[in-house]
Amino acid sequence: MEIIREVAKIGDREISIETGKIAKQANSVILTLGETVVLVAVTMSRQPKDLPFMPLTVEFREANAAAGKIPGGYFKREGRPTEKEILTCRLTDRPIRPLFPKSYRYDTQVISNVLSNDLQNEPDVLAMTGASAALSISPAPWAGPVAGIRVARVDGTLIAFPTYEETQESDLNLIVSCSRDAILMVEAGARQVSESDMIDALMFAKEQSLPLVEAQERLRERAGKPKMEWKDPEVDEKFRALVMDKARVDMEAALSIVGKHDRHAAISAVKTSVTEALGDAAAERGEEVSAAISKLEKDLVRASTIKGRRVDGRKTTEIRPIYIEVHPFERPHGSALFQRGETQALVSTTLGTERDAQRLDTIRGDVHNSFLLHYNFPPYCVGEARPMRGTSRREIGHGALAHRALETVLPDAETFPYTIRIVSDTTESNGSSSMAAVCGGCLSMMDAGVPISAPVAGIAMGLIQEGDDIAILSDILGDEDHLGDMDFKCCGTKDGITALQMDMKIHGLTREVLERALEQARVGRLHILGKMLEQIAEPRADISKFAPRVESVWVKVDKIRSIIGPGGKVIRGIQEQTGVVININDDGRVTLASADIDAIERAKAIIEGLTFEAEPGQFYNGVVKRVVDFGAFVEIMPGTDGLVHISELENRRVDKVTDVISEGDDVIVKVVNIDDQGRIRLSRKQAFGADPDEVLNLRG
Repeated sequence: MEIIREVAKIGDREISIETGKIAKQANSVILTLGETVVLVAVTMSRQPKDLPFMPLTVEFREANAAAGKIPGGYFKREGRPTEKEILTCRLTDRPIRPLFPKSYRYDTQVISNVLSNDLQNEPDVLAMTGASAALSISPAPWAGPVAGIRVARVDGTLIAFPTYEETQESDLNLIVSCSRDAILMVEAGARQVSESDMIDALMFAKEQSLPLVEAQERLRERAGKPKMEWKDPEVDEKFRALVMDKARVDMEAALSIVGKHDRHAAISAVKTSVTEALGDAAAERGEEVSAAISKLEKDLVRASTIKGRRVDGRKTTEIRPIYIEVHPFERPHGSALFQRGETQALVSTTLGTERDAQRLDTIRGDVHNSFLLHYNFPPYCVGEARPMRGTSRREIGHGALAHRALETVLPDAETFPYTIRIVSDTTESNGSSSMAAVCGGCLSMMDAGVPISAPVAGIAMGLIQEGDDIAILSDILGDEDHLGDMDFKCCGTKDGITALQMDMKIHGLTREVLERALEQARVGRLHILGKMLEQIAEPRADISKFAPRVESVWVKVDKIRSIIGPGGKVIRGIQEQTGVVININDDGRVTLASADIDAIERAKAIIEGLTFEAEPGQFYNGVVKRVVDFGAFVEIMPGTDGLVHISELENRRVDKVTDVISEGDDVIVKVVNIDDQGRIRLSRKQAFGADPDEVLNLRG
């Protein structure tokens, strides 16, 4: 097979897409940016599946070998997908799934493998574009192409496909999926950027992605396989109209019910009653009846919303009632119960030491993650009974969004040397439980005494468009998410956005509509923030009595070995003696953690003694340890002493040392000098009249 290659030039970046070289039994492409190379292969079953949904699976694997690395640990083979790999799968899946026909039921799989990673050009956006390119040249009836692009803002300048270092320096990190005409999906993290700046970045991403879309179109013309003929099953419009007419009155009544479960039960009853009323005409047409009932529900909800009345009776800008409890339980270091309408999250914050940080064996080497946020969505929160099979991709994705929203307001390690873990358990759900995790997470951190720079809230928004009429919805329900044309989640402080997630089902949204949507989200976010601050206005001044106290001391790097000792003997001894957990960083920062502040002080005194270096000219409060004919040895720090010569005892001649001082006496001395062998010369007489505030007492 001929190797066919197309190139997209975006600024100073060049991305190549080629096919016909590797994985030729699949529909495959290879994307290259710099020295990062990603293979994407798409395969489909030969026969459709008898399923009520489209069987699409997306996988992404980032092999260690691609960066010349062997995995750490005992098992030298990649195992289950990492969080980053799962998040990349979600980024790939979300924009391509809506572009398949609604009735498409062929088992379809998209697999992306990183073949080479230069650790500068991230492979995730290449996998997104690669999935589109592979589907475009495949026989699948897919309405692409789309392009994945990352945008960063460094020193006020927007950059397409930034390097890893540029991303680390940026105040805005945006991943966008675009078609030729529209933005389809957005994931963003930001350092409190304005709504206007966010829209500028979105428009920039759409503009810069066009060469990638065009390159895929050229590739499809040159290498695309004939598309399978596809026609959605014909609808019996007369039968559909009959079903909808019989159900309309009861459906309108059902949709006026505010409670989610009662409303769903009423809608289900409508289907049952219509089926019974139609008798034999509906006996073998159950799927058509269900489809007609669903279409009627969608039409009525959308029409009512456009007119200004939502499913639960609210106005388009109205936020559901909010209920908050801060510190509902005593033992968690910080906790909060956050409820908005029928969505409720119970969130806790736990403070730990540096040893509690998560150690990750990544393609970039070992990474220690000291901020963790785990989002859980148990089946009971939606009144269901189903097996719990471990953390789902959805839970990982929602947790990552909440993590991104909160991490930008965290204190630095020197200010607050703790590992922070937030756990958000969704205990009720009817829309935007991830935003409840953001609000509850912020409240629980404030309750735990984490000195965040600003409170953060999140809100889920929706949009319904019928012709030229548009309704933007604040704080959407689950039904509005399902039946609407766009949903987005916006998190931030009073000053700007910290995280944004957006999925669009319609094309052609203008900048004006996006501006309206983000401004309405800002107003809603400020309303929620106000409710939060009524319960706790600022982080607590002190951490929980059940949390470990953590203090830091700095030592010279060449003194670290003195604390550790041979084979770690010394540091183990300090920890056993005091019960304090000690962690030493390579830069000389030593953290001490214990619930007992006195134990920390004892450990600190021992460490200061092990690393102590006397300073010439400094005054110390010492104790006389030994008297000799020519002077006295005074201990100024446990294990450290110096000589006060007899001539330095008094401002007069001293014939006998014991005439002035004796063993055990407390004495203030001044360090005169330290010789090349580290011997300390002290003076008592030069310390006469020393300012008490300048005298150090380092003997514990």
